[in-house]
Amino acid sequence: MEFKDLRIFLGVSEHGSISRAAKSLNYVQSHVTSRIKSLERELNTQLFLRHRKGTTLTSEGRKLQSYAEQIMKTMNDIEKAFHDTEQPSGRLDIGTVETITRLPAILSMFRSSYPDVSLSIDSNVTDTITEKVADKKLDCAFVAGFVQHPSISRAELFKEKLMLVYGDKNATLDELKEMPMLVFKPGCNYRRNLERWLHDEKVKDAAIVEFGTLETILGSIKSGLGISLVPESTVKDALRREELFGYELPPEYSEISTDFIWHKETYITTAMNKFIQTVQEYRDTHVS
Repeated sequence: MEFKDLRIFLGVSEHGSISRAAKSLNYVQSHVTSRIKSLERELNTQLFLRHRKGTTLTSEGRKLQSYAEQIMKTMNDIEKAFHDTEQPSGRLDIGTVETITRLPAILSMFRSSYPDVSLSIDSNVTDTITEKVADKKLDCAFVAGFVQHPSISRAELFKEKLMLVYGDKNATLDELKEMPMLVFKPGCNYRRNLERWLHDEKVKDAAIVEFGTLETILGSIKSGLGISLVPESTVKDALRREELFGYELPPEYSEISTDFIWHKETYITTAMNKFIQTVQEYRDTHVS
Protein backbone atom coordinates (compact mmCIF):
# COMPACT_ATOMS: atom_id res chain seq x y z
CA MET A 1 0.00 0.00 0.00
CA GLU A 2 1.43 3.36 -1.02
CA PHE A 3 0.85 6.73 0.58
CA LYS A 4 -0.28 8.23 -2.74
CA ASP A 5 -2.93 5.50 -3.05
CA LEU A 6 -4.45 6.64 0.25
CA ARG A 7 -4.44 10.20 -1.05
CA ILE A 8 -6.32 9.03 -4.16
CA PHE A 9 -8.74 7.03 -2.02
CA LEU A 10 -9.49 10.09 0.14
CA GLY A 11 -9.95 12.18 -2.98
CA VAL A 12 -12.60 9.82 -4.34
CA SER A 13 -14.34 9.60 -0.95
CA GLU A 14 -14.38 13.41 -0.67
CA HIS A 15 -15.69 14.10 -4.18
CA GLY A 16 -17.99 11.07 -4.44
CA SER A 17 -16.78 10.58 -7.99
CA ILE A 18 -13.73 9.07 -9.64
CA SER A 19 -13.81 11.62 -12.46
CA ARG A 20 -14.02 14.62 -10.12
CA ALA A 21 -11.28 13.18 -7.89
CA ALA A 22 -9.05 12.63 -10.93
CA LYS A 23 -9.52 16.24 -12.01
CA SER A 24 -8.82 17.54 -8.49
CA LEU A 25 -5.68 15.39 -8.09
CA ASN A 26 -4.49 16.06 -11.65
CA TYR A 27 -4.56 12.38 -12.67
CA VAL A 28 -6.20 10.72 -15.63
CA GLN A 29 -9.39 8.91 -14.65
CA SER A 30 -8.05 5.48 -15.62
CA HIS A 31 -5.13 5.87 -13.19
CA VAL A 32 -7.48 6.69 -10.30
CA THR A 33 -9.68 3.72 -11.16
CA SER A 34 -6.64 1.46 -11.35
CA ARG A 35 -5.27 2.56 -7.96
CA ILE A 36 -8.68 2.12 -6.25
CA LYS A 37 -8.99 -1.39 -7.69
CA SER A 38 -5.45 -2.14 -6.53
CA LEU A 39 -6.34 -1.03 -2.98
CA GLU A 40 -9.46 -3.18 -3.02
CA ARG A 41 -7.47 -6.22 -4.12
CA GLU A 42 -4.83 -5.63 -1.47
CA LEU A 43 -7.41 -5.24 1.29
CA ASN A 44 -9.63 -7.96 -0.17
CA THR A 45 -12.75 -5.83 0.15
CA GLN A 46 -14.93 -3.42 -1.79
CA LEU A 47 -14.34 0.18 -0.78
CA PHE A 48 -16.88 1.95 -2.98
CA LEU A 49 -20.31 1.32 -4.40
CA ARG A 50 -20.36 2.50 -8.01
CA HIS A 51 -23.57 4.03 -9.32
CA ARG A 52 -24.77 6.41 -12.01
CA LYS A 53 -24.11 9.55 -9.96
CA GLY A 54 -20.63 8.51 -8.81
CA THR A 55 -19.39 6.54 -5.82
CA THR A 56 -20.42 5.94 -2.22
CA LEU A 57 -18.22 4.49 0.53
CA THR A 58 -19.06 1.02 1.78
CA SER A 59 -18.82 0.24 5.51
CA GLU A 60 -15.29 -1.09 4.90
CA GLY A 61 -14.51 2.05 2.93
CA ARG A 62 -15.57 4.22 5.85
CA LYS A 63 -13.28 2.17 8.10
CA LEU A 64 -10.33 2.81 5.77
CA GLN A 65 -11.28 6.49 5.54
CA SER A 66 -10.78 6.89 9.28
CA TYR A 67 -7.32 5.30 9.17
CA ALA A 68 -6.32 7.19 6.02
CA GLU A 69 -7.26 10.55 7.54
CA GLN A 70 -5.12 9.78 10.60
CA ILE A 71 -2.18 8.82 8.37
CA MET A 72 -2.55 11.98 6.28
CA LYS A 73 -2.64 14.12 9.41
CA THR A 74 0.53 12.45 10.72
CA MET A 75 2.30 12.96 7.39
CA ASN A 76 1.30 16.62 7.37
CA ASP A 77 2.66 17.02 10.91
CA ILE A 78 5.97 15.46 9.81
CA GLU A 79 6.24 17.83 6.87
CA LYS A 80 5.49 20.80 9.10
CA ALA A 81 8.06 19.70 11.68
CA PHE A 82 10.88 19.57 9.13
CA HIS A 83 9.94 22.52 6.96
CA ASP A 84 8.82 25.00 9.59
CA THR A 85 10.45 28.44 9.67
CA GLU A 86 10.29 31.52 11.84
CA GLN A 87 8.24 33.30 9.17
CA PRO A 88 4.89 31.48 9.26
CA SER A 89 3.16 30.33 6.12
CA GLY A 90 0.93 27.44 5.15
CA ARG A 91 -2.61 27.00 6.42
CA LEU A 92 -4.50 26.93 9.69
CA ASP A 93 -7.81 25.08 9.98
CA ILE A 94 -9.86 26.89 12.62
CA GLY A 95 -13.21 25.87 14.07
CA THR A 96 -15.73 28.23 15.61
CA VAL A 97 -19.27 28.47 16.85
CA GLU A 98 -21.13 31.05 14.82
CA THR A 99 -21.77 33.47 17.67
CA ILE A 100 -18.14 34.45 18.47
CA THR A 101 -18.57 38.13 17.60
CA ARG A 102 -14.93 38.98 18.36
CA LEU A 103 -13.50 36.42 15.93
CA PRO A 104 -13.23 38.83 12.95
CA ALA A 105 -11.11 41.20 15.05
CA ILE A 106 -8.78 38.35 16.09
CA LEU A 107 -8.44 37.10 12.51
CA SER A 108 -7.78 40.64 11.30
CA MET A 109 -5.01 41.10 13.87
CA PHE A 110 -3.39 37.85 12.79
CA ARG A 111 -3.70 38.45 9.04
CA SER A 112 -2.20 41.94 9.29
CA SER A 113 0.94 40.49 10.90
CA TYR A 114 1.17 37.16 9.05
CA PRO A 115 -0.34 37.54 5.56
CA ASP A 116 1.35 34.39 4.21
CA VAL A 117 -0.79 32.11 6.37
CA SER A 118 -4.08 31.05 4.79
CA LEU A 119 -7.03 30.50 7.12
CA SER A 120 -9.88 28.00 6.76
CA ILE A 121 -12.88 28.55 9.04
CA ASP A 122 -15.24 25.71 9.96
CA SER A 123 -18.44 26.88 11.67
CA ASN A 124 -20.43 24.38 13.74
CA VAL A 125 -21.75 23.67 17.24
CA THR A 126 -19.40 23.27 20.20
CA ASP A 127 -19.62 19.48 20.52
CA THR A 128 -18.86 18.90 16.82
CA ILE A 129 -16.01 21.41 16.77
CA THR A 130 -14.51 19.90 19.95
CA GLU A 131 -14.64 16.42 18.41
CA LYS A 132 -12.83 17.66 15.30
CA VAL A 133 -10.07 19.20 17.41
CA ALA A 134 -9.76 15.96 19.40
CA ASP A 135 -9.45 14.04 16.12
CA LYS A 136 -6.85 16.55 14.85
CA LYS A 137 -9.07 17.52 11.93
CA LEU A 138 -8.85 21.15 13.08
CA ASP A 139 -5.76 22.95 14.37
CA CYS A 140 -7.65 24.99 16.96
CA ALA A 141 -11.11 26.37 17.67
CA PHE A 142 -13.29 28.89 19.46
CA VAL A 143 -16.15 27.27 21.37
CA ALA A 144 -18.75 28.16 24.00
CA GLY A 145 -18.99 26.45 27.38
CA PHE A 146 -16.15 23.99 26.79
CA VAL A 147 -16.22 20.89 29.00
CA GLN A 148 -12.86 19.40 30.00
CA HIS A 149 -11.47 16.89 27.50
CA PRO A 150 -8.37 14.73 28.16
CA SER A 151 -6.83 15.46 24.74
CA ILE A 152 -7.49 19.20 24.56
CA SER A 153 -5.84 22.30 26.00
CA ARG A 154 -8.12 25.23 26.78
CA ALA A 155 -7.71 28.94 27.44
CA GLU A 156 -10.76 30.93 28.53
CA LEU A 157 -11.06 34.14 26.54
CA PHE A 158 -13.97 35.84 28.27
CA LYS A 159 -17.33 35.29 29.91
CA GLU A 160 -20.45 35.76 27.81
CA LYS A 161 -23.92 36.69 29.05
CA LEU A 162 -26.78 34.89 27.36
CA MET A 163 -30.14 36.55 26.86
CA LEU A 164 -33.55 34.98 26.27
CA VAL A 165 -34.84 36.87 23.23
CA TYR A 166 -38.30 37.13 21.71
CA GLY A 167 -40.21 39.28 19.22
CA ASP A 168 -43.45 40.29 20.94
CA LYS A 169 -42.95 43.15 23.39
CA ASN A 170 -46.17 42.35 25.23
CA ALA A 171 -45.56 38.60 25.68
CA THR A 172 -45.64 37.37 29.28
CA LEU A 173 -43.04 34.99 30.70
CA ASP A 174 -45.58 32.18 30.76
CA GLU A 175 -46.35 32.82 27.09
CA LEU A 176 -42.65 32.77 26.24
CA LYS A 177 -42.27 29.36 27.87
CA GLU A 178 -44.90 27.94 25.53
CA MET A 179 -43.25 29.25 22.36
CA PRO A 180 -41.07 27.03 20.12
CA MET A 181 -37.33 27.02 20.78
CA LEU A 182 -35.40 28.34 17.76
CA VAL A 183 -31.99 26.75 18.15
CA PHE A 184 -28.92 25.27 16.53
CA LYS A 185 -28.62 21.48 16.23
CA PRO A 186 -27.78 19.30 19.27
CA GLY A 187 -24.28 19.93 20.60
CA CYS A 188 -24.83 23.68 21.05
CA ASN A 189 -24.42 24.79 24.66
CA TYR A 190 -26.78 27.77 24.22
CA ARG A 191 -29.47 25.27 23.25
CA ARG A 192 -28.49 23.03 26.17
CA ASN A 193 -28.88 25.88 28.65
CA LEU A 194 -32.27 26.87 27.20
CA GLU A 195 -33.51 23.28 27.39
CA ARG A 196 -32.28 23.03 30.98
CA TRP A 197 -34.07 26.25 31.98
CA LEU A 198 -37.35 25.12 30.41
CA HIS A 199 -37.01 21.71 32.09
CA ASP A 200 -36.44 23.36 35.47
CA GLU A 201 -39.48 25.56 34.82
CA LYS A 202 -41.52 22.34 34.39
CA VAL A 203 -42.09 22.95 30.68
CA LYS A 204 -42.57 19.58 28.97
CA ASP A 205 -42.20 18.70 25.30
CA ALA A 206 -41.24 22.17 24.12
CA ALA A 207 -41.46 22.52 20.35
CA ILE A 208 -38.07 22.75 18.64
CA VAL A 209 -37.18 24.38 15.33
CA GLU A 210 -33.54 23.90 14.27
CA PHE A 211 -31.62 26.40 12.15
CA GLY A 212 -28.15 26.50 10.65
CA THR A 213 -27.31 30.18 11.14
CA LEU A 214 -27.79 32.82 13.82
CA GLU A 215 -29.13 35.23 11.22
CA THR A 216 -32.10 32.99 10.41
CA ILE A 217 -32.77 32.37 14.11
CA LEU A 218 -32.91 36.09 14.86
CA GLY A 219 -34.98 36.83 11.76
CA SER A 220 -37.48 34.16 12.76
CA ILE A 221 -37.70 35.52 16.31
CA LYS A 222 -38.46 38.98 14.92
CA SER A 223 -41.29 37.37 12.92
CA GLY A 224 -42.76 35.93 16.12
CA LEU A 225 -41.92 32.29 15.42
CA GLY A 226 -40.40 31.57 18.84
CA ILE A 227 -37.68 32.25 21.40
CA SER A 228 -33.97 31.56 21.70
CA LEU A 229 -31.04 31.94 24.09
CA VAL A 230 -28.15 33.81 22.47
CA PRO A 231 -25.16 35.94 23.54
CA GLU A 232 -26.28 39.43 24.48
CA SER A 233 -23.42 40.84 22.41
CA THR A 234 -25.02 39.47 19.22
CA VAL A 235 -28.37 41.22 19.79
CA LYS A 236 -27.54 44.41 21.72
CA ASP A 237 -28.26 46.68 18.74
CA ALA A 238 -31.54 44.89 17.95
CA LEU A 239 -32.55 45.19 21.62
CA ARG A 240 -31.72 48.89 21.62
CA ARG A 241 -33.83 49.43 18.48
CA GLU A 242 -36.60 47.26 19.99
CA GLU A 243 -36.52 44.92 17.03
CA LEU A 244 -36.05 42.19 19.64
CA PHE A 245 -36.80 42.03 23.35
CA GLY A 246 -34.85 40.29 26.07
CA TYR A 247 -35.41 38.53 29.36
CA GLU A 248 -32.54 37.87 31.78
CA LEU A 249 -32.33 34.31 33.07
CA PRO A 250 -30.59 33.36 36.35
CA PRO A 251 -26.77 33.09 36.14
CA GLU A 252 -26.75 29.29 36.08
CA TYR A 253 -28.39 29.47 32.65
CA SER A 254 -27.10 32.79 31.31
CA GLU A 255 -23.38 32.78 32.12
CA ILE A 256 -21.10 30.90 29.72
CA SER A 257 -17.43 31.02 28.78
CA THR A 258 -15.95 31.54 25.35
CA ASP A 259 -12.88 29.32 25.06
CA PHE A 260 -9.94 28.82 22.71
CA ILE A 261 -8.94 25.14 22.37
CA TRP A 262 -6.27 23.05 20.64
CA HIS A 263 -5.02 19.45 20.81
CA LYS A 264 -2.45 18.82 23.54
CA GLU A 265 -0.31 16.58 21.34
CA THR A 266 -0.45 18.49 18.07
CA TYR A 267 2.78 19.78 16.61
CA ILE A 268 2.82 23.54 17.23
CA THR A 269 3.97 25.08 13.96
CA THR A 270 5.25 28.63 13.78
CA ALA A 271 1.90 29.66 12.29
CA MET A 272 -0.02 27.96 15.11
CA ASN A 273 2.27 29.45 17.74
CA LYS A 274 1.82 32.95 16.30
CA PHE A 275 -1.94 32.47 16.20
CA ILE A 276 -2.02 31.41 19.86
CA GLN A 277 0.06 34.50 20.70
CA THR A 278 -2.39 36.68 18.76
CA VAL A 279 -5.35 35.23 20.64
CA GLN A 280 -3.59 35.83 23.97
CA GLU A 281 -2.67 39.39 22.94
CA TYR A 282 -6.28 40.12 21.98
CA ARG A 283 -7.53 38.75 25.28
CA ASP A 284 -5.01 40.79 27.27
CA THR A 285 -5.68 44.07 25.44
CA HIS A 286 -9.37 43.92 24.52
CA VAL A 287 -11.10 41.87 27.22
CA SER A 288 -11.75 43.53 30.53
